[in-house]
Amino acid sequence: MTTNVDIKSEYKPEGLEGQGFFATSLDKAVGLARANSLWPLPFATSCCGIEFMATMASHYDLSRFGMERLSFSPRQADLLMVMGTISKKMAPILRQVYEQMAEPKWVLSMGACASSGGIFDTYSVLQGIDRIIPVDVYIPGCPPRPEQVLDGILKIQELAKNEGRSRRTSPEYKAMLAKYGLE
Repeated sequence: MTTNVDIKSEYKPEGLEGQGFFATSLDKAVGLARANSLWPLPFATSCCGIEFMATMASHYDLSRFGMERLSFSPRQADLLMVMGTISKKMAPILRQVYEQMAEPKWVLSMGACASSGGIFDTYSVLQGIDRIIPVDVYIPGCPPRPEQVLDGILKIQELAKNEGRSRRTSPEYKAMLAKYGLE
């Protein structure tokens, strides 16, 4: 007994298709795979970490976006999610975690403290993680709501989907890394 089931995909990259085949560029196929299989490394230090836990829970369910596996090893992660206050003593550790991640990698700065130091305008708090590592997406708020976190994740997925394989070897990208001292 055979039944014809018409399975429709929600998204497919541009390409040529016909009966029994689909062809697209390698960049688009790789981008689609990267966007839907990000492995986040949560670097949570305070209340934004609690909001991230709410985002991972069943009500918001971050696993719908291909992120059900959190990675607590930088060598197995491609999305660094920095949440909360980062002290200046912690800055070298955060930078080391970033440097240990393999390319391609993306950074999401979650909350006012990670993005700008928040209400802690003191000598001991780093006034934004973009002073030590490059940031791809900022999520505002103190702490941001899970809906905002999901929006930031969607923006990271869009970056991953549209990034070509050669961007990381471009002169512009190398100049940006040199600005941070990350040759």
